[in-house]
Amino acid sequence: MKILLSEYAVSTGMGGTYLLEGKAMLHTLASSFSRLGHEVIYTSSGPTIEYGTSIASSEDNINEILEEQAKDCDAALVIAPEELLAEITAIIDNNTLNLGCPFESVAICSDKLECTRELETASIPIPGTYSYDQEIPKDKRWVVKPRYGCASEDTFVCYDPKLKEGQVATEYIEGEHLSVSLICGKNTLPLTVNKQMIDIDPEKDGSSVDYCGCMTPYNTDRIQELYETAIKATRILNCNGYTGVDIILGDRPYIIDINPRPTTSLVGITKIMDREIAELLIANALGQTLPEINITGNYSFTKEELI
Repeated sequence: MKILLSEYAVSTGMGGTYLLEGKAMLHTLASSFSRLGHEVIYTSSGPTIEYGTSIASSEDNINEILEEQAKDCDAALVIAPEELLAEITAIIDNNTLNLGCPFESVAICSDKLECTRELETASIPIPGTYSYDQEIPKDKRWVVKPRYGCASEDTFVCYDPKLKEGQVATEYIEGEHLSVSLICGKNTLPLTVNKQMIDIDPEKDGSSVDYCGCMTPYNTDRIQELYETAIKATRILNCNGYTGVDIILGDRPYIIDINPRPTTSLVGITKIMDREIAELLIANALGQTLPEINITGNYSFTKEELI
């Protein structure tokens, strides 16, 4: 098959955390498809990886390039910041086989306020969540973050949030910072529970929340509880393909975010999984039964090591 991959930071010249994590995910996916004999093309504003063929792109023309290239490919998978992912996903949905979540699912998952409302209606445990036009209780600690955003960008903890339009405040939950990685589809396949390395100063009001890396798998006797919660949530939101569910594990698993796209945890998972991620994504998109997987050993990385 001819596979189109597009990671937004690599495609448009974004820097910082976005580029570090984006290039690592792109390399992970492209190498897997290539090992299975598929032809890989990927969009890039300049950075290159050792697998596949790059197609020149920029912030100004990425949508046009994706539409043009998708028509000539058998399947595609895109990764982008949440505020842009739905629009880009729609291009893929309309022009080729989408190996990831459909537009409608992405649109809900990418909106932290609407996503939590959907989950709350379905009785999924979530932190209390408020928008800028609501009165926020002052007797709790809150996490303030963009309504649309990823990678813990512009996220901080405080006691008396003064929200601007485009921000949300979620109740600070004490517990372990974890994520669940799944292949969602006709039959959801759990891959791993991952430990997220999160840096927060517990004593500082206004402390930033920084994602520093990942350890996978994370062994816990509550793994079934975590899987069941993540699967229920992703089915409610009609997720498809690789999906990452961020969870705080306290008295219950509280869902923090649902990422309807590959996440950085995938970089570690593919090092210790006995199946190619490309095999799982293609089989899932075609409605085929997914094979069993085995995880052997563990793998951890920091953001700096992704360089």
